[in-house]
Order: sequence, then C-alpha cells, then structure tokens
Amino acid sequence: MKLLDFDKNYPTEDSCIMRFKEMRIKSGVVCPHCGHTEHLWFPTSMHFECKNCHHRQSLRSGTIMHSSKLPFMYWFKAIHLMTSTKKTFSALEIQRQLGHKRYQPIWEMCHKIRSIMGQRDSEYTLSGMIELDEGFFSTERDDDHNIPLKRGRGSQKKSKVLVMIESQKVENPKNPEKPKSVNHLKMIVIPDLKAKTINSIAQMSIEQDAIIDTDASTSYTDFENYFAKHNASVISPQEISKALPWVHIAISNAKTLLSDMYHGVKREFLQSYLDEFCYKLNRIRIPLDPFDRLLVVTAKYKSDFNHIPYRQDKIDNCVNCG
Repeated sequence: MKLLDFDKNYPTEDSCIMRFKEMRIKSGVVCPHCGHTEHLWFPTSMHFECKNCHHRQSLRSGTIMHSSKLPFMYWFKAIHLMTSTKKTFSALEIQRQLGHKRYQPIWEMCHKIRSIMGQRDSEYTLSGMIELDEGFFSTERDDDHNIPLKRGRGSQKKSKVLVMIESQKVENPKNPEKPKSVNHLKMIVIPDLKAKTINSIAQMSIEQDAIIDTDASTSYTDFENYFAKHNASVISPQEISKALPWVHIAISNAKTLLSDMYHGVKREFLQSYLDEFCYKLNRIRIPLDPFDRLLVVTAKYKSDFNHIPYRQDKIDNCVNCG
C-alpha cells in the first residue's frame, strides 16, 4: 500500500478502530471462557460480550495489541512502514515518524509485530527440494567481557542459525551460477551445532518426503533416517554458490540488512529480526497487499514477545538501533 493510499484509507483513529474490528470479526471472536463464537459489540466501550456467558473482552484482547495502551493509529502506521519496503525501519525511526516521546513502547511494538510474523511462518513446513546449512551472525556478547574471545565458529560473538530454503532446479537457467529457483525460507537460531539439536529442528520444519541438500558436516549424518533423501557432499568454497546457492544468498542478504539498520543486535533478539526478514522474503511473489495481509494476522495472533527493558545507554548511543 502506497503512503497516499494509507492516509486516504486510515485518516483517523476511529477509522483504524473500525477496520481492526472488521478484521477481528472476520477472523472469528471466540469467548476465552466458554468458547462461544457469537458476540454483541458495544461501540462506546469498544468490547465484545459473549451471548452465552456474557463474558466481556476488549477489542484488543487476544490480539497483537493485547494490554497495549498505544493508539490503534500507531499500530497501523508501524505495520505500514514495516511492510512498505523490502528492508525495514528501526524502532527509533518509527518513533520519530510517530512523534512519540518514549522509545521503549515503540521498540516493544515493533518486536511484537515481528513475533507474529514468526508465528505465522512457523505454521508452514518446507517440502520438495531443500537446501540446508548453518550461518553465523555477529551478535553482542552476553558473557563476561574479561573472558578472551574464541576464534571461528565457536566465537562468543557469533550466533548460530540453521537456514533451510525450498530450492527447485531450473532447466536452462538465465544465470548459470543460480541453477535453482527459490521459494519458502526458514531461519532458526540454535544453541549449538550438535546433530541432536539440528535433527529436532529439521524434523519440525521440513516434510518427511523432502530431499535435503547439505554439505558433508557430521551434524547432518542422521538426515537419511528422517527424510526421503539426503544428498551430502564435500563442497569447496569456490563451488558453494552452485551447490547451495540460495541458502547462502539468504544468509548474506540477512547479514547485510542487520548491519545496515542496527548498531548491534543482542542474541536474544536475533530471532525476531530474522522472523521479519523471512516473512517478507516468503511473500515477495504474492500479489496481495502486504499491509492488509499482515493486518489480518495481527487480529488473529497474540504476540509471544515478552516485556524486556531495553538498555537506555544503547538508545542514547545508537542513532539506528532497533
């Protein structure tokens, strides 16, 4: 949705409220006490009342805006900004655009939006031909800074991410270095590279009849027991763009996005930013308006993002932090 169209469709707080009410009714209002689905709407107090047990719930209850005191207009504008570009906006920039005095509630709002992006994508499992590999993302250290840094894959500054992407071979590709087309993507932060950890996540994320392409890492030796076929091969750095082209393009693009937009990312928030990246990439070919599509999700899902106070020194020292 273009900016002029957004201003035309949602000029006031009341217009946002009415639109969100429509989304809630369309997705189905369910009583949390008795499970009844028929409700009365009271516009003055903006709540639904169950026709069966008369339990009342607010318009925000059970949605992304649960317990939020921010205006509906804030949420609509934040969703518009976060879906209007392939990249993203930092929470500080959204705070500037909204003219809000405090950073903390805007930062939490952005992470709640990202959390439902992740919840929505978690409902899908990958199928067909799958490229799988791990990526290492630079994150802020959580341990004692007096402990010397390790090098390589075990460094305390590197967070491990399992990357899985649907990738189908293409006959006569236009670009010989990219002989595969890309579809759905998943990026999941993992605590370690043990086979047990990766097996568990892969089984939850990928259909059993899938064909998996990986390198010859010992972390993937059990895949043949869980999936229809596992192609493991020793891949030189020079051949990685041909053997696993899209998984490494996705890793590179995600790293570039994070380094461009954020001064530093703490490990506990890395998954949130990756959820946004994957959500946008997975829908880049869908013709439906991304704002309307995400707005439907906000009315159906309650955010699982926990309230975590952001360090004020990071806010003051970083003009682009998110």
